[in-house]
Amino acid sequence: MTALVAVAAGVFVELHVASQGADPAAAALAAIPTSRSATLLEQERQQMILVDAASKTLSLVGTPKMAMSQSASSSDTAGADSVLVDMPPPDPGTAQSIAFNLLSSYGFATSQWGCLDDLWERESSWLYNAENASGAYGIPQALPGSKMASAGPDWQTDPTTQIKWGLGYIQSVYGTPCAAWDHEEADGWY
Repeated sequence: MTALVAVAAGVFVELHVASQGADPAAAALAAIPTSRSATLLEQERQQMILVDAASKTLSLVGTPKMAMSQSASSSDTAGADSVLVDMPPPDPGTAQSIAFNLLSSYGFATSQWGCLDDLWERESSWLYNAENASGAYGIPQALPGSKMASAGPDWQTDPTTQIKWGLGYIQSVYGTPCAAWDHEEADGWY
């Protein structure tokens, strides 16, 4: 005979189990006066047993495939090795929202948004006053920052001016934000 002492659902339970094959947890729960807590505990225990049994029967039936872009011939695509992921638009009123809304005016599809977001998150954390030791400045990290004066006299303080300059730079040098991101990933700069 085995004795089991436990506190379950706020009730002190002392249980003496005569047979070795019985589940002591089930027996302890059975000894608790019927209550909502005890019922919920038993339901959760049964659910865990079912999930555990089901997990032992799972088998891999395929490998997930990522959507790869095609050739970089249009503004809707990136480099041949880029993965395009459609991201939801950013919160209104943020620098990210300004950039997202300007994508199409530079000929970029919204599928380029994830690459641009990753690029400028790494470069400046989307801070209009971000500056690094080399003298790069702003959201797009223009080097020198004064290059952005071509987009407006408020280049030091206006995220929209910086974003417009940055999108124009990406368009003229890389073709798309995803191509710029590919360069950033490969070389550590764009």
